Parts: sequence; structure tokens; C-alpha cells
Amino acid sequence: MNYAENVVRWLRERLDRGPPLAEPKELNLALRVLALWRASLIVDAFVARHGRKVLQGPFAGMVYVQGATEGALAPRLLGTYEAELHPYLLALVAEGLDCVIDVGCAEGYYAVGMALLAPGAKIHAFDTSPEARAACAQMAELNGVSDRVTIGETVKPEDFEAFAGPGRLVLMDVEGAEDDLLRPDISPALAHMHIIVEAHEVYRPGVAARLAERFAATHHVTELPMGGRTLPLPDWLMASNHLDQLLAVWEWRLGPTPWLVMRPKSLNP
Repeated sequence: MNYAENVVRWLRERLDRGPPLAEPKELNLALRVLALWRASLIVDAFVARHGRKVLQGPFAGMVYVQGATEGALAPRLLGTYEAELHPYLLALVAEGLDCVIDVGCAEGYYAVGMALLAPGAKIHAFDTSPEARAACAQMAELNGVSDRVTIGETVKPEDFEAFAGPGRLVLMDVEGAEDDLLRPDISPALAHMHIIVEAHEVYRPGVAARLAERFAATHHVTELPMGGRTLPLPDWLMASNHLDQLLAVWEWRLGPTPWLVMRPKSLNP
């Protein structure tokens, strides 16, 4: 049974049970399921035309694995994914990065992407999911950076001490656990590291403000809401309908997930 048949079966079964599908919450769920189906077709159309390579952005040309282990694949392949971070990543690489600690690496979009973007940097990628770690290892191999990407499972607050030094970047996307892991009181080395962290307000209300306050003494903190996606789309997608263009860059977010970009004052007075 293919994905479309699964969607139809789900809708039929959903109509046969409560609460009524006509309720707004249930209709929103049905809309999300249909949107996910349509997004999968957009991925198929992209791969048929371009293969599994990122089309544009800082990681243009990166070869991708079969799918994303977490979140949307289409915007990753298009290169529009989390585009608000692009100028900050490019600036950090230009300044010089020796080490990237990617916590919540999923299949390796950032771990492998940063290895390609910063060829002198060592990458330490962590994810609690065995599937994600395997996919990250595969993607590192596909892109010829396995020798610089070390993959691990878990990180504790005190583990950042092992990475102390100049030119360090912590990239973190851990579904709310950032509140528990980014603890400068436990790991003083964080005071001198660049930190880019996704604040999952949808799971931990107020986490962005707590982290900003926690690092205010040591870092310049910039909060980035999700912005519009203005990178150009390929011609075949521009020739499609507007809904497909929107779904192509849709990142599947359930609620606000602002990014905090924190630059250490010790390096950037």
C-alpha cells in the first residue's frame, strides 16, 4: 500500500470514529495529514529532476540520504530550510571554526553540511535515535567527510567541557531539552562558545527567555523568529500552483520555535 492509499484509509477510518471530524481540531489534523502527503509528492518530483542533492544555500551540492529522520525533507533539499540561520553560519565559518558540536543531529543536515562548509573543522554529532545516527554516518560517507564527523549518542551538561577552546560552535535542536543541557553553571566552557539553539516554546513555554537570561552575562543574544522563505524555487516548482510552492518550503512546525544565536562577549566585545 502506497502513501496515498494510507492517507485515504486513515481518513475513512477517522470518519468512522469520534470525536466528529467536523470539529476544528480534528479538521486541522486531517489537513496536516493531507499536507504531509502532498509534501511527499513534492519530494518525489524534486528527486526525479535533481537527484538527492541540496539545490542551494550554504550546503548546496550536499548529497542526501533517502529521507529525513526528523522533520521536512523538501525544504532541506531545496536549501530553504531554516534560512534565517544562513548568514550567521556563513559569518562563523568566515571567522574560523575549529569544532562544531551538533546536538540533535538527526540525519546530519548540519553535521555534514558544516563539515563541507568548514573543511578545517571537526564535527561531533549526537543523537539519541539509532536510526538518526546511522543515517548521519551514511550521509557523512556519501559526502566524503566521515573522517571529520564523529557520531555519538547522548550529551550531558558537563560534557561541553571536553570541547573547551576557541572556534567552537554548539548547534542544538533537541525538542525542549535545551533547557536542561545548556547550563553554564555546570559547564563554564560554554561562556566562550558560539551557540545556536532552537528554543522549543511549544514543548517548554518560556525557554527562549530563560536561555537568553542565562547567557546574558557572557553572550550577545539574538532571537530569530522563523522568517519568510525568499530563496528562489526551481522553475518547475514556480510553474506549479501556489499551494505546492508553500508546501515545498513548509517545515512542519507545530508552534513557535525561535532560534537563539549567542555570540560570546569574550570573542566579540
